[in-house]
Amino acid sequence: MYRLYQKTVEEALLHLNTDKDGLSNAEVEKRREEYGYNELTEAEKKSTLMVFLEQFKDFLVIILIFAAVISAFLGKFESSAVIVVVITINAILGTVQHVKAEESLKSLKALSSPTAKVLRQGKKIEIPSREVMVGDILFLDAGDYVSADGRVIETYSLQINESSLTGESESIDKVIEAIEGENIALGDRKNMVFSGSFVTYGRGVIAVTSIGMETEIGKIANLLESTQEKKTPLQENLDNFGKKLAIAILAICAVIFALNIFRGGSIIDSFMFAVALAVAAIPEALSSIVTIVLAIGTQKMAKENAIIRKLHAVESLGSISVICSDKTGTLTQNKMTVQKLFVDGKVIEDKSAETCKELDKKLVLMSVLCNDAVTAFDKEIGDPTEIALVNLAEKYDFDEIKTRDEYPRLGEVPFDSGRKLMSTVHCIGGKTLLVTKGAVDVLAKRLVSIERCSGISGITDKDIQEIEDANRSFSENGLRVLAFAYKEIGDNVEIGVDDENGMTFLGLISMMDPPREESASAVAACVSAGIKPVMITGDHKITASAIAKQIGILKHESEAMEGQMLDDMTDEELREKVENISVYARVSPEHKIRIVRAWQKKGNIVAMTGDGVNDAPALKQSDIGVAMGITGTEVAKDASSMVLTDDNFSTIVKAISNGRSIYENIKNSIRFLLSGNTAGIISVLYASFMALPVPFAAVHLLFINLLTDSLPAIAIGMEPYKKNIMNDKPRDISAPLLSKQFSLEILYEGILIAIATMTAFHIGLSSGGHIVASTMAFATLCLSRLLHGFNCRARESIFTVGAFTNPYVWYAAIIGLVLLMSVLEIKPLMGVFEVAPLTGNQLAAIFGLSAMPLVLIQLSKLAFVKSNK
Repeated sequence: MYRLYQKTVEEALLHLNTDKDGLSNAEVEKRREEYGYNELTEAEKKSTLMVFLEQFKDFLVIILIFAAVISAFLGKFESSAVIVVVITINAILGTVQHVKAEESLKSLKALSSPTAKVLRQGKKIEIPSREVMVGDILFLDAGDYVSADGRVIETYSLQINESSLTGESESIDKVIEAIEGENIALGDRKNMVFSGSFVTYGRGVIAVTSIGMETEIGKIANLLESTQEKKTPLQENLDNFGKKLAIAILAICAVIFALNIFRGGSIIDSFMFAVALAVAAIPEALSSIVTIVLAIGTQKMAKENAIIRKLHAVESLGSISVICSDKTGTLTQNKMTVQKLFVDGKVIEDKSAETCKELDKKLVLMSVLCNDAVTAFDKEIGDPTEIALVNLAEKYDFDEIKTRDEYPRLGEVPFDSGRKLMSTVHCIGGKTLLVTKGAVDVLAKRLVSIERCSGISGITDKDIQEIEDANRSFSENGLRVLAFAYKEIGDNVEIGVDDENGMTFLGLISMMDPPREESASAVAACVSAGIKPVMITGDHKITASAIAKQIGILKHESEAMEGQMLDDMTDEELREKVENISVYARVSPEHKIRIVRAWQKKGNIVAMTGDGVNDAPALKQSDIGVAMGITGTEVAKDASSMVLTDDNFSTIVKAISNGRSIYENIKNSIRFLLSGNTAGIISVLYASFMALPVPFAAVHLLFINLLTDSLPAIAIGMEPYKKNIMNDKPRDISAPLLSKQFSLEILYEGILIAIATMTAFHIGLSSGGHIVASTMAFATLCLSRLLHGFNCRARESIFTVGAFTNPYVWYAAIIGLVLLMSVLEIKPLMGVFEVAPLTGNQLAAIFGLSAMPLVLIQLSKLAFVKSNK
C-alpha cells in the first residue's frame, strides 16, 4: 500500500492515520464502510442450473435435440427417449466436472486465522480476523498466522515464514527500518508482514496496511479470477472435429433430403431418412466414452500417488514439453538439514569423518544450547535453521531435553537481525560459558582465539582467511552458514551485547533444504523424454542455482535469472529468451504466470508444480497444474489439475508415462467409434444413391452407438500400457487428432464394415423384404463393430500384442453379443427396436459377413508389421 516499506514507522502511522494506541471503535465503524471486512470476496459464479443448461450449447447436441423433437412429433418415441437420456447424462457429467473445478477461493478464505489480537482504544483485545481493520495495531506471537498485511512497528526477534506466499523456505527476520529502493521483491520487504504467513519465532507489533482483497493473498485471488484455464489438445481437437462433422452432416443431409424429394419421395419419409443419416453420423457416446476411459486411467494413476482432479487434463500429460517446478517442497525436502561442518580447519561432511571427536561434539552441543527450537514429542517448533541444528544433535547422540536440563540456560541475549547474533550462558565442565552463534562476517570481527584439536591458541590472519574461505565455499554452493564461538565469563550471568567480544572460535555449521533423493533421476528421465525442466522459486538465486546444479536442471550460470530482470523485460523479450533460462529466482506470482505464458506462446504444453498460495495462479494458467498433496496448501490443490500424494517429483514422470498411454488408448477408442460410424454413414449414403429403402431405423443406430459400441470402446481404453512409451518425444500439440493417415485408416475400416453391412441388406431384401433386410443390416453392422474392437486395440495385430492380454475386450464382445441376440430373439424387445424374425441361414450370413472385416484388417496389420521390420 503506497510502498509503506519505504516509510519510517512514524511516516507509516501518519499515512494510516493511526497511532500506537490503536483505533477507536467509532473510527473502526467509519473505516468499515470504506474498506469492508477482512475477507476474500468471490466473483459471482454461474448457478449450477446455468452450468447444466450450457452443456446443451454444443452444435452436435443441438442437432440431436432437433432429431429427438422431430422423432417424437412423428411418433418415434423410443428414438426420442434414447436421444434425450444420452444428452442428459453427458450434461450431468459436464456439470459435475465444472462444479468440482471452482473451489480455489473457498480455500483462500480458509487461510485467514480465526482470531487476531489488536489494540482498540488503548486496550488489547481479541477479535475475529475478519474484523481486523486498516490502521489496527496487531500483535503477533510465535505460532500465530498473520491475518492482514501490515507494517512492522516493533519487533522482538520476530521471524515469519512466508514460503506459501513467496516460495522462500527460510523464515524472514523482520525489521522496523525503512527500506530504500523501487520495486522491492515481496520476500525482501523485511519491514512488512503478509496475510496467510506464519510466525515462527519472537513477537512483533504491526500496523495493518491492507485487508481482504487488497492484501497480497487478495491479489492472488484476483489473479485466479482473471486467469482462464486452457482447453486441452484433445478437447480442442474434438471441438474442431465436432464443428467440421456438424457442417458435413448438415450438408450431406440436405443433399440426401433434396435427392429423395426429387425422386418423388414424401417430405416426411425423406426427412426421416436425413435424420437417420444424422444419427448414424453423430458419435453420440464419444464424449461419454472419452470421460470413462480417462476415469479408468486416473484410478490407475491414483494408485501411483497421482490424483487427477480434472479428467480431460490426463491426455495433456502426454504432450508436456516443459515442467516449471517450484523448488521448496517439490524438488527439495522442505526441511533445513545440516550438510557440512568446519572444525579445526577441516570440512566434515558426515559423522563418520570426524577429525576430532571431542571438538566436533562440543560444537554440536553448543548448537543445541544456543537454540530456541523444540523438536520433542514428534513436534518441530521454531526456526527451521535451529530445528536443523537440533536434528543434527540427535545424530551425535544428544538428547535434546536431557542436554538442556543438564546445561540450563542462565542468561541470554536474544537474536537480533541488526547485530545478527544470539548468545546464551551455561555452566559447562564447571565453567560459566557465553555461547554465541551468528553470521560469519559479524562474529569473525569479535574473535581473539581459536580452538583446535591441539588446544586453544590466539587467532591469526591465516585462521581468519581459512574461516572466510570455508564460508565462501559453503555460500557459493547455496548453503546457509552459522559460526559458533564461546568465552569463559565470571559469575555475573547478566550479560549484554557488549559481552559478545573476545570470543574463541569453535566452528561453522552449514545447512540447506536439500534435494529429494529421487529428484535427479526424475529430471534425467524428463530430459530423455524430450521434456525441459525449469525451476521457478522465490528463493535466492545462489541457493536455487546450487539445488538446480545438483539435480541436473542448471548447466551454466547464464541460465539463471532473477525476478527483477523479468520486470525490465517485455513479454516479447521474455519469449525470445525463455528457452535459454532454466532457473528463475526471487519471482512473484505474476512472474510465474508470465513464464508459463511465454512457453505456451511458443507452442509448448506446460506443467507447473507448486505447493504454496503463490503458486495457485500459475497452476491454473498452466496446461497441467501439479500440486503437492502433503505440503501443499488447499489453494494450490484446488487450482491444480493433478495432486501428488507423495510430494515426489518423480511421480510426475510416472504420470506423464501414464498420460501418454492413456492418450493412445483414447485415440484407439475414438478410432473404433469413428470407423464404426463411418460404416453407418457409407451404408445410408449407398442406400440413398442406389434408391434403396432406408437400411436402418434411427433406434437401430442409437442402440449400436450407445450400447454395443460403448463397452468395446471402454475395453480398448483399458489396454495395458506400453513399457517403452517414454522413449518417444512429447506429442506435437499442433498435430491434429484426425491426421490424414489416421483418417484414411478410419475410412478404410469403415468401408470394409459397410460392405459387409450392405451385403447383408441385399441378402435380406432378396429373401424377406425391407424389414428383414433392415434387421440383417442392423445386426451385421452391430456385430462387425463388436468384433472390430479387437482391431482397434493397437496399430499392431492381436497376434503381436497378445490375443488375451486385454480380457476386457473379450468381455465387451460377449456382452454385446448377448444384448444383440436379446433384441433379435426376445419379442417385446423386437417391437421396441423394430426388428423382424430371422432364419438360421440369415443368422449364419450375419455372423460370416461380420467376421470378414476382422480378418481383412488383421491381415493388413500383419503386413504392416512385416514392412516395418
